[in-house]
Amino acid sequence: MHIRTHHHHHHRFLSFSLEHTCINTTTTNCPPMFRQLSREVIRRGTSSGSISAISSARTATGARWASSLHWADIPMGPPDAIIGLTEAYKEDTFEQKVNVGVGAYRSDEGKPYVLPCVREAETILMGQDLDHEYSGIAGDPEFVKLALGFAYGEDSKPLTEGRVAGVQALSGTGGLRVFGETLARHGHKRIYLPNPTWGNHIPIFKNAGLEVHKYRYYDTENSDLDYDGFVADVKDIPEGSCVLFHACAHNPTGMDPTIDQWAELSQIVKDKKLLPFFDCAYQGFASGNAPQDAAAIRLFVEEGHNLALIQSFSKNFGLYGQRVGALSVVTANEDEKAAVESQLKITIRPMYSNPPRHGARIVKTILSDPRLTTDFIDQCKGMADRINDMRSKLRGTLEEVGSTHSWEHITRQIGMFAYSGLQKDQVMALRENHHIYCTLDGRISMAGGNLKKI
Repeated sequence: MHIRTHHHHHHRFLSFSLEHTCINTTTTNCPPMFRQLSREVIRRGTSSGSISAISSARTATGARWASSLHWADIPMGPPDAIIGLTEAYKEDTFEQKVNVGVGAYRSDEGKPYVLPCVREAETILMGQDLDHEYSGIAGDPEFVKLALGFAYGEDSKPLTEGRVAGVQALSGTGGLRVFGETLARHGHKRIYLPNPTWGNHIPIFKNAGLEVHKYRYYDTENSDLDYDGFVADVKDIPEGSCVLFHACAHNPTGMDPTIDQWAELSQIVKDKKLLPFFDCAYQGFASGNAPQDAAAIRLFVEEGHNLALIQSFSKNFGLYGQRVGALSVVTANEDEKAAVESQLKITIRPMYSNPPRHGARIVKTILSDPRLTTDFIDQCKGMADRINDMRSKLRGTLEEVGSTHSWEHITRQIGMFAYSGLQKDQVMALRENHHIYCTLDGRISMAGGNLKKI
């Protein structure tokens, strides 16, 4: 409350600013103390005593509001597992400590790595004097076109026939949420995920309004794909349901079906009239060969599935903080495409309105230039090859020091992570006794390690 007192010919004039104070006695949400005092001021006039009383009451009431009105009963939320791991690592003063918990590629010196083709694309963009206007709701259409060609293949039949709905997304996380909410608004009540899966999948889809169910995927005892359990559970999924698959480099296990197994799964999905939804976070980064990493997606499309796909460009292009992704749905015809795209935009508009531009411009610059695309393929393969070298080195070192446990699965797995098979107590022993930090499920980020510390 602001009070201004003016003296002129022995008359006082008092004005009140009502931005945060309820002098208006008709305000229904005004505290009773203020209503009573304001009536008293009106009755008795603007004496210094009444002004002082209102100021004191406001101070006392404001202090009470600050501690209890809205937030006093809000409980402290649990810390994020990965963030908590990183904080514990930072607090560790041991010089040879190792963090293999975070899913981000590091150089052999343990430093963040920016692809040279990304640096070149940034230089090109800096010289174009670009503006910073809003994107459309669906993002940059040229980026979306290039992204879909990257995943489906330039000669993909649905692409050439113009029946793939596509929008730019906030990397994988944002696209998953958009598709989850769109599913929930249009008749789907549940989604089926592999067990285990990326930890964020579960809250994303629950918060989108879907029931989360799981199908068997990994045989922990034998450190292998539980293909028989996988097939049996997919066969039991109710007809018409949405089922999520990891396109390549399954997170966290690194175990993928073979192409023949994908073909069998494709037929089961078709027989059950399921909606396959592929999460593709590692194309090109998994094997070093982008078309090979998209083989399951392309097989399902060739066999006539009207699938959905979320692509992330965080790992393969190293654009973690730029939040670059593309969400797409294969439809039956152009009219269906337009309808689906309109519904995706209806989901996006109140969520984040439109996506950021810079990261999409980087990917667009690279994929629209044949030379830069070739450079990207080579550099991405370099990251994948180095990760595979570390897998071999880790397995070989464990065997050399006399471990009686079988570590064959380390080199059979693919992609950023190695699913070690370590139990929670073993993970904590590694952390406390050897200063090695990985997630409690034993997942090790091979991309975060280096040959010097293997």
